[in-house]
Amino acid sequence: MLRMRGRSRRGALALVACALVLTAPAAGEEKKEAPSPEKEGKLPSGEPPDMNTWYAQVLAHSPVGINVTHFWSKDSKLRAETVIAGRRIVTIVDETTYYAYDLLVRTGIAVQRAPKAIAQDKDRPRPFGNELHALLRQGAEPIGPESLGGQDVDVYQITDERGRRKLWVTQDERRLPLRVFAYQRVSGTGMNTDYLNWQRGLPILNAFFIPEPGVDIATLSYEEYIQKQAKRQPLGPVPVLYSDLLHGF
Repeated sequence: MLRMRGRSRRGALALVACALVLTAPAAGEEKKEAPSPEKEGKLPSGEPPDMNTWYAQVLAHSPVGINVTHFWSKDSKLRAETVIAGRRIVTIVDETTYYAYDLLVRTGIAVQRAPKAIAQDKDRPRPFGNELHALLRQGAEPIGPESLGGQDVDVYQITDERGRRKLWVTQDERRLPLRVFAYQRVSGTGMNTDYLNWQRGLPILNAFFIPEPGVDIATLSYEEYIQKQAKRQPLGPVPVLYSDLLHGF
């Protein structure tokens, strides 16, 4: 198996680990009932189905480096591409399967998604960019409006044993994230994440959410994945970056 090596890989993965603080509940944390997307104004009723495609570029930067990810979605389908230590990492999520592969060497894994994660698809306005919903579940509270890049935004924040998370979202009904700050108490590091160039209504074909021909994909059931993970057995050349879409929250 080809593996990403060296300090650059560890730094890039540290960016990912810091980002996951936003969506992963703390151990033993009592989960709060999240407001429905329509109540939050994130999924306006009566909009045509062909408008439910999204794109955003995400720039994450911290003391260990910079990482750029491109996200596309159509209904509950997701495609994300990021470069980690020179490797082009692709994540595809469809109605039943989570794919993660290295397009440079054309190897990866396909894992059956947990029933819990599949059931939660209907509550997501899109598979990515749902930081407001995640932070509200964790107990975040509004701290007032601000101006970000000349745009009026609403700001939410939570501070707990894990650290501090702060989120800037648009004031319109879509409540799109524009900036996220996450400080990890354990590591003493912080990361800023900026969402750029939000686009909606792109004509994305379903074939865009199918792995490219010639990629060697190892298929695992969800139970097999959990067992291998518990035993620390090899699980493909790239990490699972969006665990809520595989396991649920």
